[in-house]
Amino acid sequence: MSDKKMSSSRRHHLKSLILHIAFAWIEQEKKDLVVTKQAYMAEHCVRPSMSGDQAALMETCRKLNALIEKVDEERYDMEAKVNKADKEIEDLKIKVIDLAGVKKPALKKVRMSADAMLKALLGSKHTVNMELRANLKQVKKEVKEEPAEAVGDWRKNIEDKADRKKMFETS
Repeated sequence: MSDKKMSSSRRHHLKSLILHIAFAWIEQEKKDLVVTKQAYMAEHCVRPSMSGDQAALMETCRKLNALIEKVDEERYDMEAKVNKADKEIEDLKIKVIDLAGVKKPALKKVRMSADAMLKALLGSKHTVNMELRANLKQVKKEVKEEPAEAVGDWRKNIEDKADRKKMFETS
């Protein structure tokens, strides 16, 4: 095909032709459906002759009643098949969902103490206190104070070490 674009009038003309052909096909399908219905009715539902005595009319009624029963049985069978197929479709849909996995919603973060959780779960029966720090003994911490040494006074540090050396030598 060429790289040229189709003009809008040409495109509109082609579109209208396609729509006209499609409309003709739809009309033909409708006519075919009517003819098919008439042929089926002529084959399966023969027009009863209303002429004759009462016995002939009674026989005609019996035949019509038998035909109605036959059609009802077929309808019931078809309905059962459709219901069975619908149930199978639903089962398969459920299986597909199960195989794909259910998306779990994102849970919101809730700040709740252990006591509040137990109270929500157990109701008024909750008497256990989960506050563990309340049961601990109070212990005072001893703080060791270290003398602050002057960073620049390195001579004093050497004198302290020398005293230690003397302590070991005298013994």
